[in-house]
Amino acid sequence: MKIYTKTGDKGQTSLFGGKRVPKHHNRIEAYGTVDELNSYIGLIRDQEIDKQTFDVLIEIQDRLFTLGSILATEPGNNKVKVPQLKESDIEFLENEIDKMNETLPEMRSFVLPGGHTTVSYCHISRCVCRRAERLVILLSEEEEVNELVFKYLNRLSDYLFVLSRKITQDLGANEIPWVARM
Repeated sequence: MKIYTKTGDKGQTSLFGGKRVPKHHNRIEAYGTVDELNSYIGLIRDQEIDKQTFDVLIEIQDRLFTLGSILATEPGNNKVKVPQLKESDIEFLENEIDKMNETLPEMRSFVLPGGHTTVSYCHISRCVCRRAERLVILLSEEEEVNELVFKYLNRLSDYLFVLSRKITQDLGANEIPWVARM
């Protein structure tokens, strides 16, 4: 597989199936941001974390490649075989969130991102995930997008927030509540 094709040198790229679109197209922005998110999750996975979390992050990264494939395929193109997202993928995230929440103290306020590098990576990933979700919703206003894509991203941002709290607890880091000045 050749890495450079020179077909994008004039500001266009191909979707799965061959349709050419500008590199600034909302579909490209959406799956490019999912790709960025996948890289940040890889950064979390590269930290000293427990095996269970490591394995969950591998599963999430795999699902994000599925999301990218879905987003990179023009709607209605049935000629291209694309992996599918399932409701069970969302349930997987919900189950992981519930498991982590069982051991975490009750939240009484927002928390300031930070406390440890790994916790900060979780917060950055959460923010990129939210951006990806916004871009997918924007795309859905123009073209058909499987609603499981934005449901998955919405749940994943929740997972990343709870993961930040779990890692804070695992590392004995300080979780600083945000107290609004009134």
